[in-house]
Amino acid sequence: MSNSINVACYFIIRAYEDGMEAEITNIKVQKLLYYSQSLHLALYDEPLFSEEIQAWRLGAVCPEAYKFYSEFEANQLPIPNKDDLSQIPEDKKKLLEEVWENFGSYNIYRLGSMTHEEFPWKKARKGLPRIACSTEKICLENMKALGHQKLNTIEHSHPAYEAVTYEVLENALNSEISNPVGKGEIRNWLKSLLD
Repeated sequence: MSNSINVACYFIIRAYEDGMEAEITNIKVQKLLYYSQSLHLALYDEPLFSEEIQAWRLGAVCPEAYKFYSEFEANQLPIPNKDDLSQIPEDKKKLLEEVWENFGSYNIYRLGSMTHEEFPWKKARKGLPRIACSTEKICLENMKALGHQKLNTIEHSHPAYEAVTYEVLENALNSEISNPVGKGEIRNWLKSLLD
């Protein structure tokens, strides 16, 4: 299992590679950690890293990673050593790359707004006002459900989605059914369920 600091390093290095280093702050890293954890839970039914994510007034925050980068406040984070990435398995790097491609270009205001509007953060805060402090843990099951929502959105926004969906539906409509349902079969099946 990776840890939140190694995952944060991945995003910082990617920001430098894409010329976005001025935008990579502690707060932005927190949101990317949150979405990484959510998507990983949805895909693999297990956490990407063991550290918890809490529902702070700033949005979703991983306290360990936040503390690690706290000296930089809202300033640009320094580029880490690429050796830190060796702790992340290749399949996890693919997931992190998807997170970067789908959320890395968003600024901290958009990411913050997104996390404030989503149910896992709201539910963990139990109705507290937006500016109230909280260290309530965001439930993994809620992050997993959010991950499923995000995966669905990512899938639907892919340029090939519409064409592939159209082709699958067209093939289904035009294909011959090898075992058509016979008259009375559905009625008999439903009756068997009730018996």
